[in-house]
Amino acid sequence: MAILSMLASTMVVVSACGGSGSSTSTSSTMPSGDAKAATASTKEKVTITYGGWGLDTMTDVIKDFNATHPNIEVKAENTPYKQYFTKLETAAQGGTMPDVLWMNGPNFIKYADNGMLKDLSDNIKKDQLDLKNYPSSLVSLYSLNGKYYGIPKDYDTIGLWYNKKLFDAKGVPYPDATWDWNKLTEAAKKLTDPAKGIYGFAAPLMNQEDFYNTILQAGGNIISDDHKKSGYDQPEAIEGLKFLTDLIQVHKVSPTLAQMTETAPSDMFTSGKLAMYFDGSWAAFTINQNADMKNYADVAPLPKGKKQGVVIHGLGNVISSKTKHPQEAWEFVKFLGSKQAAEIAAKQGGAIPAFKGSESAWLAAFPQYHAQAFIDMASYATPYPVSKNTSVWNTYETDILKNAWTGDKPVADAAKELGAKMNQALAAEK
Repeated sequence: MAILSMLASTMVVVSACGGSGSSTSTSSTMPSGDAKAATASTKEKVTITYGGWGLDTMTDVIKDFNATHPNIEVKAENTPYKQYFTKLETAAQGGTMPDVLWMNGPNFIKYADNGMLKDLSDNIKKDQLDLKNYPSSLVSLYSLNGKYYGIPKDYDTIGLWYNKKLFDAKGVPYPDATWDWNKLTEAAKKLTDPAKGIYGFAAPLMNQEDFYNTILQAGGNIISDDHKKSGYDQPEAIEGLKFLTDLIQVHKVSPTLAQMTETAPSDMFTSGKLAMYFDGSWAAFTINQNADMKNYADVAPLPKGKKQGVVIHGLGNVISSKTKHPQEAWEFVKFLGSKQAAEIAAKQGGAIPAFKGSESAWLAAFPQYHAQAFIDMASYATPYPVSKNTSVWNTYETDILKNAWTGDKPVADAAKELGAKMNQALAAEK
């Protein structure tokens, strides 16, 4: 079958994570008193499954839903991320996907376009769920051809993490919202100390954390809005890529690709050998667990190029089109999209909740950081770039751009080669 062959393609690994909707229990719409009890007693209890790879952060949310919806029991099916999409592919082929499940951007179009996800548009309209309660970029990420398939659960943006101890030692002012590429470069030069093995900045070959953002800041894009054309061969994308490679090859303020392959920038940072690097909001938890770094680190918005730019990604709660319990599944997804559920999940240690105004619980976990920067950047963020088969051209990104990162090929040549290969891949998506 065509659907099965489409789902057989390789899944991409992406890091990191729901609107207003009633968080009221099903029983609240029932008659009161004895009539309510009689109605509840005659309604058969339904069990629905909930699939994800970090459902330990959702146990309190599930518990609250189960308690307030006596006729619906949610059973969590937690799978490690590395196995999640492989398992989901098999389940999709066999028609046994969880009733409700986590979906990420790179895999969304594949599943939605192949009829594996339930269109939620009518449910949203009927229950008047206000999609303005979520960042518009996330709503867009889980929409296809004018239809809504997912309710945003949480999100992540990318920030400029920095080591205050290293800044203080060199007398360099901390980064703030006024920084641009020039200020970052000049600060990185002052902070680089070859004798001590300290670098001012790290410019790894990483898409979501690094070059997607600098391409946006240069005024370019990675893929067109209709998911049909690459932006890599355009001057703006080339400029965004070159900013990073120049930090390695021209300014000598970043470790080489080989060094960053051997030791990840995040590890260099927590060991005190790196003054600045780009990383996601998810890094707050990891850095906060490092006794040597937790009180010396902080974060600022990403610097501007020609404009502000940052990529946003987040998970969506979706419903299998094959579910035998579509109404109960929707009741659960609607609850997951409520402010109540968002705040419960954030307190338990989840990612930044997508429901606007419920981020305070997440911020409270990291009071020593200016983590509000991650939330503020969501107002101008661009959705994570995806197509039906994102993983195909993600592989091209790494294979081709590594030659620019090592200096073996001019950035412009590598970018144009990548653009051509990506356009071929996009043209093959039918």
